[in-house]
Amino acid sequence: MSEVSPVKVTVRPNGPLRVEGPIVLTDADGKEWDLTGKPAVSLCRCGASEKRPFCDGSHNRVGFQCAASPAGNLT
Repeated sequence: MSEVSPVKVTVRPNGPLRVEGPIVLTDADGKEWDLTGKPAVSLCRCGASEKRPFCDGSHNRVGFQCAASPAGNLT
């Protein structure tokens, strides 16, 4: 039995969530996006992307500001 690599999510400063690893991405109706051949995706956090849920770089255009680190302890 082979081990599955863990999914890694990186919060980019003032940018998207970068998701790396084997994921299944579905919409509100349960329809899956075809991520075949994509080892990683960037998901929009700013809400301005025209390719939502994926990032298209709009965060730069709209001046999105959000820290990449939690403000407090998550435990």
